[in-house]
Amino acid sequence: MKINAINVYQVDLPLKEGRYSWSNGNYIDVFDSTIVEILTDEGLTGYAECCPLGSAYLPSYALGVRSGIQELAQHLIGLDPRNIGEVNRVMDAALRGHPYTKAPIDIACWDLLGKATGQPVYTLLGGAAQNDVVLYRAISQEAPETMAAKIEGYAAEGYTKFQLKVGGDANDDIERIRATRAVLKPSDILVADANTGWTRHEAARVVGAVSALDVYIEQPCLTYDESVSIRRRTALPFILDEVIDGPNMLVRGLAEDAMDCINLKISKVGGLTKAKLMRDLCVVHGIPMTIEDTWGGDITTATIAHLARSTPAEFTFSATDFNSYGIVDIAEGAPKRENGRMTASNRPGLGITPIFDALGDPVASYS
Repeated sequence: MKINAINVYQVDLPLKEGRYSWSNGNYIDVFDSTIVEILTDEGLTGYAECCPLGSAYLPSYALGVRSGIQELAQHLIGLDPRNIGEVNRVMDAALRGHPYTKAPIDIACWDLLGKATGQPVYTLLGGAAQNDVVLYRAISQEAPETMAAKIEGYAAEGYTKFQLKVGGDANDDIERIRATRAVLKPSDILVADANTGWTRHEAARVVGAVSALDVYIEQPCLTYDESVSIRRRTALPFILDEVIDGPNMLVRGLAEDAMDCINLKISKVGGLTKAKLMRDLCVVHGIPMTIEDTWGGDITTATIAHLARSTPAEFTFSATDFNSYGIVDIAEGAPKRENGRMTASNRPGLGITPIFDALGDPVASYS
């Protein structure tokens, strides 16, 4: 089997709530998502999606996905997509860094491998370790009382885990954490995610002020060293996300006892191949994960579901159903939330079929 063409689609993903806001005043109204289609000489086709959270969150942006694929495509035509190791080695040799641009190529190859072998991707990733996975709901940064009211609404839909977007003014963030924790059940999980938004002194003040509450602290500061400094000052459970950007940083974090959990975003680390490596390292070292991505629609959600379903429940801190945040369907067969949980398809590959009326014509084609 050989890759004989790559098509690239662009689709806008508006949000049900109209706007998604996080640290330092950042927000997005409409997400810019890229869909990749890999065609082969045997008639099988693989799909993937990559949707950065704007350009101010990680070193990634929507146009970068598409320009990176343009750079890589000439090196990929003629390769066997089932040989995913070779595909990744060729991409890494052709383009230094930029893992998010490589992620949809890697994921589409996993989709193809599943279709070629008649197996769902979760089987290829190690087999089903759980029937379905627990989801969290991200609560966009707003006034404390507004965020508390939204949490109550989502709790009624079956969610039991909530990721609170903080990383703004320390006084406001302390009130956000207090107000939202007050409306939750004792068994519900609350994560205060600063998305790198606090300076060290702000983070120290916040964790001190909420030290008596049942809350996780996620990625308080911009750098690894600053964040680890805050970990040393608090007994609250601690999650790292943005700074755990690949296997090397994960190994360092494990060696230095830098976190209790990580947030494993598939496109951030370069796709399912490297995400599986990091997932397996976390399981060996007893580190639970939120398994997700930066953003996306139906195809991203399906990818998350397959990696999460192949991960033991005790190490799946949570996962994300991004397709429930938006108003545009881009694929059939994607996971759908049921009582705060979702599962991956049992069909070969990712188990999705793109809705081409939603995608429109390709914005780029390579052969």
